[in-house]
Amino acid sequence: MNSGAAGKGWGCWRPDDPRNHQAAHQASSAIGWQYDIRCQTPGTKRRPPPCDPYLSPPLKKRSIALPQNFSDLIKPERFHALKRQSDQTGYDGKSHSQYATSVKHYTSDCRRPLNHREQNQLIPWLQTFQPATNWSWRSLTTITHSFTSAGVFTLWQLTGQPVKDTQASLLAELLDAVLHKCRPRPENSTDIEVWGITNLLWAMAKLIENGQQWTPQLEETVAALMPHVSARQNQFTPRGIANVLWAMAKLMHNGQKSTPEFKETSTALLPRVKALKDQFNALDIANLCWAIARLGDDDQLLTPDQTETVAALLPCVKRLLADFKPQEIVNLLWAVGRLVDNGLPLSPELKEVVVTLLPPACALPDHFIPQQIINPVWAMAKLVDNGQTVIPEIRKALATLLPGVNVLKNQFNNQEIANLLWAMAKLVEHGQPLTPEIKEAVAAVLPRVKVMHGQFIPRQIANLLWAVTKLADNGHEQTPEFQEVLATLLPRVITLMDQFNAQGIASLLWTMTKLLDNGQPLTPVMKEAVATLLSRGIRRKVRFNVQNIANLLWSIAKLVDIGYEPIPELKESVVALLPHVKAKKNRFIPRQIANLLWAMAKLVDNGYEMAQQFKEAVAALLPQVKVMKGQQNTQDITTLLWAIAKLVDCCQRLTPELKTTVATLLPHVIAMKDHFNPQELAKLLWAVGSLGDLINSGVTATVAESLPCEANKYPQFTQQELFISLWGLLACNARLYLNKNTNNKNTLLEYQIKALFNHLENAFINDEQEKSIMILAARWLERECPTGPHYQTTSSTCQSLFHAQLQSARPSLKIEQEKSLHALPPVDLFLPEYNIVIEIQGPFHYIGHDFQTRNGSTLLKIALLQRAGYDVIEIPVNQLQNPDSVQSHIVQIQQKITRRTVDDSLLSMSPELQSETG
Repeated sequence: MNSGAAGKGWGCWRPDDPRNHQAAHQASSAIGWQYDIRCQTPGTKRRPPPCDPYLSPPLKKRSIALPQNFSDLIKPERFHALKRQSDQTGYDGKSHSQYATSVKHYTSDCRRPLNHREQNQLIPWLQTFQPATNWSWRSLTTITHSFTSAGVFTLWQLTGQPVKDTQASLLAELLDAVLHKCRPRPENSTDIEVWGITNLLWAMAKLIENGQQWTPQLEETVAALMPHVSARQNQFTPRGIANVLWAMAKLMHNGQKSTPEFKETSTALLPRVKALKDQFNALDIANLCWAIARLGDDDQLLTPDQTETVAALLPCVKRLLADFKPQEIVNLLWAVGRLVDNGLPLSPELKEVVVTLLPPACALPDHFIPQQIINPVWAMAKLVDNGQTVIPEIRKALATLLPGVNVLKNQFNNQEIANLLWAMAKLVEHGQPLTPEIKEAVAAVLPRVKVMHGQFIPRQIANLLWAVTKLADNGHEQTPEFQEVLATLLPRVITLMDQFNAQGIASLLWTMTKLLDNGQPLTPVMKEAVATLLSRGIRRKVRFNVQNIANLLWSIAKLVDIGYEPIPELKESVVALLPHVKAKKNRFIPRQIANLLWAMAKLVDNGYEMAQQFKEAVAALLPQVKVMKGQQNTQDITTLLWAIAKLVDCCQRLTPELKTTVATLLPHVIAMKDHFNPQELAKLLWAVGSLGDLINSGVTATVAESLPCEANKYPQFTQQELFISLWGLLACNARLYLNKNTNNKNTLLEYQIKALFNHLENAFINDEQEKSIMILAARWLERECPTGPHYQTTSSTCQSLFHAQLQSARPSLKIEQEKSLHALPPVDLFLPEYNIVIEIQGPFHYIGHDFQTRNGSTLLKIALLQRAGYDVIEIPVNQLQNPDSVQSHIVQIQQKITRRTVDDSLLSMSPELQSETG
């Protein structure tokens, strides 16, 4: 479950964050506010020198008098002088750009933007600013950058309409003049310089981030600048490249469409990064990694160029480690987590960089902010979610960072709460112990969810509900605070239903399913939420990615399995999702393939019709198991074999691909035999036993012997798992017993069956299926049978017809129907005078209904009857459709009766007569 961005604003000041309102009105340090381009990047705190020669190059013959106080900036004579100069012929805007730079330096010295009062005093005078197309590129870009940096264009909540109109008018005039200069082809625009492009892109990124609405003019300006960046790519310095990519990433993060021109520009700059990699400083590297992580849609994988660029920068991180500021390290860790989530390989070099960055990231200062805790924790969760193991360094980092949550709990905003809970849940899901630090951090922020419930947006609600459910699923106590979170957020799901995206729908449906599976009562709100989520996702054709598809089908199958009331939306959802499974078969990872096959197996096991579309989806996934062999863990292998066994039991056709899949998985069962947990062992034994004749008898013996259900492990099994294991061992042993090419008795399996039977003999059994398994085991061991279950008997039409035909051919023959022998399941026809059993085998006795490959249940019944001394004749029901075939079977039975009669006669003779007859 992706949590999205790991921190609102990335440490940058935002007018919509109430924590910054007070700081904006005080001439004191405001956390996260930056003033120049190189500081207006994710989370830097370093204040630039008063004049940056790259960002604001000194204009010739200029002398900028720095104001001592704000009153110097609003003296009427200054604006009158500016007006006189603007009226002069050939004026290029120099004095106006000097004035704008003075405003920026004032706010830089104050370490804050203009406050509301100052802005109201300054804006009316700015009506005299009337940028013209004849002003120089340098003047226009300096004014736009300086005023944006100083907060002139900031939209305060209390700003009056006249001030807003002046802001909008001034910005529009600046952008119009800029557009005029950008319209000629890049090779003809000699006035345009790269530092001005950088300043403009930064200014527009900051305007949008601080609440400015996207306008056609803003979009046109961004589009007009892109060709000039590409044309001048070799003129950008390392700092310029970092800042341009950072600005482009910010714009995209805040709504800029990923147009071909936008992509081409970022692609054009990446080779320069690799060429100049040794010239980038720590701040540039942090910003570049952040930008590359952001440049792309949420579902878009990294391009080869982006991957190579990041790989080239990784050695520089270690080299410049001492130069990174704490916030830069935090931002860099976030970027690494996001990059890995978008497809960056988790290479040894990357792992080494993470290990290197964690200790300084955990060195919290005396005064710190929530993001300095959340971003490293979020990054570690993303890394672990993409294959990084929970190493000691990660556990140590969590133990260091999480106590700070309780200190700052009242400062967390809605996004920070959602990200923190998501990250802790994801870490616990992947093996991080549920430590006291994690429990205390969860307890600290849960009450904040109730307080701030109205501020959570749909994505955050989905992540929060997923996180608390996942924590509970991994052992976290369901406290009253936990229940309050559910009670508070579930109604919000209904209210905001139309705003949830594909991932939110999949995550929420998984959450509802898990809650019900773990005993949460089905409230009317939850029932309505499930139906509405399905309707929202399917009927409105929301675009689902492969993870969403896997989660949705798993959730639907689980809901059906736990008895959720069938509703039309469930079936409609399955029908809508199956074509996507087939279409995206090559994009699923091993876990998703296993869960999809499990889901489809569960659906058919609970009565879902296995239509053609369903079979095609299964057929599309099976070859992917072979392609990914060796990548599955024990849970995946168990799930896959269980699903295949269940599917063929429910009439999935026995194809070559299915046989190949089983043959591919079994060697991994043997290789990983010591790593399966009790639940997996039980399911594996059931699956191998159930697959019967499909598995070679030698392989069956090897696999069953590799999965010992040892007596010292019994306390780790549930009673149900012990019974499943016992049945699996019986079915495996039956497979070996009926194979004439092997020894009829496997000592190891016999020992395990006996040990399990002894362990369960005195258990309280209130389930008919478990009673039946105990009877089968007792008969196998030739022990006294417990009281047998009451079998429901029904005679099929084919069975009755064959009985009549056999009786007609031999009227004196005594034939009994549906006879239970030794408390075993009833046989179809029994000839008591000759100890002959006739089984009319319908399609469900065979794997995939092929009338050739018998399943485990059939083998076990036949083996038990043979061990009890009965002669068993099997007749596939498909052979009774032909009169000649029926007659052939009747003749075969009569011959067997005749041989039995002769054999019995010989046995009744004296030894001397037997010798003479012989």
